[in-house]
Amino acid sequence: MSKPEDIRNVILISHAGAGKTSLSEAILFNTGTTTRLGSVDQGNTVSDYSKDEIDRKVSISLSVLQARINNKLINLIDIPGYADFIGDLISGLKAADSAIIVVDAIGGIEVGTDKAWNLLNEKNTPRAIFINKLDKENADFFKTIESIRNRFGKKCVAMTFPVGKEASFKSVVSLLPSDGINSLSGEDKENAKKYKDALLETVAEGDDKLIEKYLEGGELTTDEVEKGLMGSIMRGDIVPVCCGSATNNIGVKELAEALIKYMPSPAACQPKVGKDAEGKEISRKPSVSEPFCAQVFKTILDPYVGQLTIFRVFSGNLTSNTSFYNASKSTKERIGQIYFIHGKEQRGVESVQAGDIAAVTKLKTTETGDSICDEKAQINFDPIVFPEPAISRSVKPKSKGDEDKISVTLHKMSSEDPTFRISRDAQTKELIAAGVGDLHIEIMINRIKDRFNVGVELGTPKVAYKETIKKTAKVQGKYKRQTGGHGQYGDVWLEVEPLPKGGGFEFVDNIVGGAIPRNYIPSVEKGVVQAMSEGIIAGYPVSDIRVTLYDGSYHEVDSSDMAFQIAGAMAFRKATLEAGPVLLEPIMDVEITVPEEYMGDVTGNINARRGRIMGMGAGTVQAQVPLVEMFKYATELRSMTGGRGSYTMKFSHYEEVPAKIAGTIIAQAQVAKKEEESK
Repeated sequence: MSKPEDIRNVILISHAGAGKTSLSEAILFNTGTTTRLGSVDQGNTVSDYSKDEIDRKVSISLSVLQARINNKLINLIDIPGYADFIGDLISGLKAADSAIIVVDAIGGIEVGTDKAWNLLNEKNTPRAIFINKLDKENADFFKTIESIRNRFGKKCVAMTFPVGKEASFKSVVSLLPSDGINSLSGEDKENAKKYKDALLETVAEGDDKLIEKYLEGGELTTDEVEKGLMGSIMRGDIVPVCCGSATNNIGVKELAEALIKYMPSPAACQPKVGKDAEGKEISRKPSVSEPFCAQVFKTILDPYVGQLTIFRVFSGNLTSNTSFYNASKSTKERIGQIYFIHGKEQRGVESVQAGDIAAVTKLKTTETGDSICDEKAQINFDPIVFPEPAISRSVKPKSKGDEDKISVTLHKMSSEDPTFRISRDAQTKELIAAGVGDLHIEIMINRIKDRFNVGVELGTPKVAYKETIKKTAKVQGKYKRQTGGHGQYGDVWLEVEPLPKGGGFEFVDNIVGGAIPRNYIPSVEKGVVQAMSEGIIAGYPVSDIRVTLYDGSYHEVDSSDMAFQIAGAMAFRKATLEAGPVLLEPIMDVEITVPEEYMGDVTGNINARRGRIMGMGAGTVQAQVPLVEMFKYATELRSMTGGRGSYTMKFSHYEEVPAKIAGTIIAQAQVAKKEEESK
């Protein structure tokens, strides 16, 4: 068991394809954790072990890896690079104390790099940058590091320097101490000295005594530089930049050594803040002597052990075959064996303590984001806030026999990935799967097929249109049938009038003098409600309407509950047709985040979607847009902004559909109704 000061919890982040999985493979190989250098192309890496990851040759799910360097434990958290899987980046940051951002020396700073940097800024996470693929054609260290400094600031300073270029790239030298620089010659030596001077100056600027000594021409000692560098990295004043080639295992050793030397251990981190059982703010130091507390940051459905719950321990310790208290759910959970995680492998351990990342299986109530702790010293951390899904698809099984199975299966997948949401539309009755992007939904549906052998068909969700009226109308509904014996008789007079938006439905009983017996009045309302559900003009439910029953008549023998239901429905249909029926559509509040240079394109596109711009800020656009116009917006926004745009949306209200568009929708609904009736 490693002490908190001997652990490094590091998250690996990059734009897709920059090489972070290859970097993790090289670190594992160099530390003797593995005996061969795994390859993404060959499908034999430790972190990308699922079938879909091997087939697609990309990371799809968060994975935890372990390596040891000089008795120091490194927990590497490998994160997918595609924006569709940003949920794993957000949850992985809960477990990490520092980060390595991998930048492609050819592609430079890409969309994923920007997003990762911004999230790290929100968390004030110490970080380093690794410029990868310097062995490739057109790779340029100088151009890449300058673009990094221009984008992220002069605090990004080189710590290693490449020897050779492209195909001739063979090694790197460390700028601290000077031994590596002295082995260089000519232009390389001069450039390396310039980068070292920039590093020393940036370190000195973080300490008044050091800057004074530096400006006076004094030489900073190795101890002064290292201590200054550690403090500056912790504060975010310096971001060290290393370089190399992960696939050729060049520069990786130097990066790992810098990680151990300069990145914070759990013991060096700030106390974790949460709330006690009474809601008061409290904190826990990252110490073994403090009471146990942790947070779940990932749930995995493992084909062999079942549900695997992965958590980061912030304080205290937890022993196998005991229990913990789930402060988020206010419940106690028994646990069995505790495991350390290494890719798809689990290694049983007797206990874990502050700083560890571990897992348990087959928990009953604990989910991703939950706070777990000692019941006698409860603490509840802020939950993990995941982005709202941007894309929705209707889901139905290919086989009728899988109808019950599919819902259970989809909810299991949702527990593994909280950005994958499952719901049942109350109006259309469709099962809806929502995700961050098209790729996200596609992969989740493929996993359902591979893991549970359930075939699924995806479609565009039906829009939950509604109908309402714009005028007041009064009509009679009279139902009379004589078929021998007792007949059927019900007679009602109804007034219908529109309610304000969101008014729903009101039924008013204004019967006086016993025109209709009291026991038949609920029957009239029942008939009205049934007719409302069937719609007026297009078969969509009616809303925002008041129906007043003010007169009628009855027959002592022939009147019945059913007769007054039918009369009520007849009167409602007739009245609403006379009251100016219109179609309503759901309007969404949409907030779009884009770089300034795309604002014009985005606002123009929103207007073309019948949207209204409600406000604009620094890189954001607030708008209201009909839901029907938003189904393919995520793909178009990504194309329009080069992947740099994102958006969230939520339901706002219903509005009347323009007459021309409504005519098309009504005609389509009538055709569909005839087709259904002819079956």
